[in-house]
Amino acid sequence: MTLTPEQFSLLATKQDLENLVTKDDLDKKINKVLTAVDGIAKRFETSEIEGLSNQVAHNRFEERINILEKCKTI
Repeated sequence: MTLTPEQFSLLATKQDLENLVTKDDLDKKINKVLTAVDGIAKRFETSEIEGLSNQVAHNRFEERINILEKCKTI
């Protein structure tokens, strides 16, 4: 069986096979990316909670200051 030039050009070379990524390699890389994304999401969630906590504390302090200002003017 002889190959046509089009068929011959479709054959994989040794270099093509060396550059081939296996499914396991791809799974490992995807796992690394997902781990990084999970870490970023966790840090974002933590900073969101900290921001809310700071806002609540700020509101409490503001209420206390307002009460003290009212007492001072009486």
